[in-house]
Amino acid sequence: MPVYLWSGKNRQNKKQKGEMEAPTEEAARSELIRRKITPSKIKKKPKDLFENISFMQPKIKQKDVIIFCRQFSTMIDAGLPIIQCLDILYAQHENKTFKNMLKEIKQNVESGQTFAEALKKYPKQFDDLFVNMISAGEAGGILDTILRRLSAYMEKAAKLKAQIKGAMTYPAVTMVIAIIVVGIIMVFVIPVFEEMFEGMGSALPVPTQIVVNMSRFVKSNIFYIIIVIVLTTFAIRRFYKTEKGRALMDDLFLKLPVFGLLIRKAAVSKFSRTMGTMLGSGVAILDALDIVAKTAGNKTIEKAVYETRSAIAEGRTMSDPLAESKIFPSMVCQMIAVGESTGALDTMLTKIADFYDEEVDQAVENMTSLIEPFMLVFLGVVIGGLVVSMYLPIFKMAAAFG
Repeated sequence: MPVYLWSGKNRQNKKQKGEMEAPTEEAARSELIRRKITPSKIKKKPKDLFENISFMQPKIKQKDVIIFCRQFSTMIDAGLPIIQCLDILYAQHENKTFKNMLKEIKQNVESGQTFAEALKKYPKQFDDLFVNMISAGEAGGILDTILRRLSAYMEKAAKLKAQIKGAMTYPAVTMVIAIIVVGIIMVFVIPVFEEMFEGMGSALPVPTQIVVNMSRFVKSNIFYIIIVIVLTTFAIRRFYKTEKGRALMDDLFLKLPVFGLLIRKAAVSKFSRTMGTMLGSGVAILDALDIVAKTAGNKTIEKAVYETRSAIAEGRTMSDPLAESKIFPSMVCQMIAVGESTGALDTMLTKIADFYDEEVDQAVENMTSLIEPFMLVFLGVVIGGLVVSMYLPIFKMAAAFG
């Protein structure tokens, strides 16, 4: 069905514009009049030459989904039907990929599917957590509330992810820059000094000789070194994609000094917020644990959550198997036990998530304050050591003439 671009004025004489699907221009005009809009211009939207080339289409970002949730919840709260909400969101969205997705969701809902069933066809944008909560919202008649909870949950999850990524990126980038700088010195700078030292006719100091030997090795094997680095990186990535490799490395990540504690705190926060959001939205505890396990992002934590789910299915509480896993701190397990005994588990989990969000903030701040001086000392020692070792023969020669 063709798409028409339109502009006109509403009942308050305010200018409006948008686009809509219609079989003909006259049908589009009639629909606008039905909406109490006086059209001034209607024209057929030109076709996008690259619409069938997927990699040239704009990506759907998490921010788009968050805004979609907030706008949708506002319209549902105002009493608008789902079809009309989707139609309005389709008309005003600028991301072409998102617009096409909204168009297909609307068509599926019009054909008789539930909103949750229509969203389930897009797992990259709407995961199991999202779909299950929407389904619970539709069943309970609280879709607007669920959408608000989802948008708040995704905003906090995105913030947490950005914090962890930022904490990991800083030292990684610094190390890469250090390696590149040292490589340039080894390959291009030290050979110049070596040529100069050859005419001195005396033995080089031990530190200088070691650096010169390292420079010769790096310069003569630079391509092999690059190949080894690339192959090692590729092998680690492939190993991590295997079931055994993922389990081994995820367990190792949790045991890393400094970083391991940060990852553990972030995992506790994510687990607590996801469980609290789902339980508060009416999702059954076993279904919630199944979804939390799938979205954990760490195989060790995923295994602990699945074991907890099995224990609950056998009639046990949640707090005991979580404590037995040795992954979740005792304070968290005790707070969960209190939440279970008082019947306010969802509220308690949300409080735990808020507390650990602050813990992650503090951990990132502490880590940054520790890493900065460490990296400065490391760079100073490495690069400064290379420079000093190159000037030792000059100092020795100056002392001899003195």
